[in-house]
Amino acid sequence: MCARGEDALSKTADEIRKRSGVEVVDVAADVSEPAGLERVASTALQKFGRVDILVTNSGGPPSGPFESLSAETWDSAVRLLLTSAVGLARAVLPGMKERRWGRILNVTSIAVKQPVEGLMLSNSLRAAVTGFARTLANEVAPFNVTVNNLMPGYTRTDRVEQLARASAERSGGSAKDTFAKWEKEIPMGRLGEPREFAALAAFLASERASYITGSSIAVDGGWIRSLL
Repeated sequence: MCARGEDALSKTADEIRKRSGVEVVDVAADVSEPAGLERVASTALQKFGRVDILVTNSGGPPSGPFESLSAETWDSAVRLLLTSAVGLARAVLPGMKERRWGRILNVTSIAVKQPVEGLMLSNSLRAAVTGFARTLANEVAPFNVTVNNLMPGYTRTDRVEQLARASAERSGGSAKDTFAKWEKEIPMGRLGEPREFAALAAFLASERASYITGSSIAVDGGWIRSLL
């Protein structure tokens, strides 16, 4: 597992080791940079000898309308969301194809199917990841490698709390008001919990999901209103 913040990463890795008893290798890295991508991939292959399951889940880019985003901000977001997913897939796919088994899961967003106001960068680039994944899924399907996207809705995480504060600052309200607005939009009337999202990831990574590929599946309490 990797993250940019070394202290939080190390703490989380220790918690998982103690709770589950499994080996956890934590690598502090910025996957928007080539050196970070290389460090994550090479460490995983060195420590375990193989990678059977890849989950790409880089942090979200800045929120804001189009005119507030510079060319440099766009370039940074492309590296963070799209280039990181492509680079990690490129690193692990040769081994998956050789062993004729693999799972690639990309964490995208409900914004892929229904754009979220104020998230110009995320709306644009997570859609790009979806196009990449959908095309790759067909190319690697003959090797028993599946490629799917997970679309979290409003889930109770630090990132969503950050977005709530940013939205409140733009509107002149409070983060509490923003959460109330989101909950009103969700048919289930509440935000999701991380464990509910994790359950889908665990299923898609398992042998039971061996005939599911090229799909984008939402965990959003019914927020997306489209038929497909």
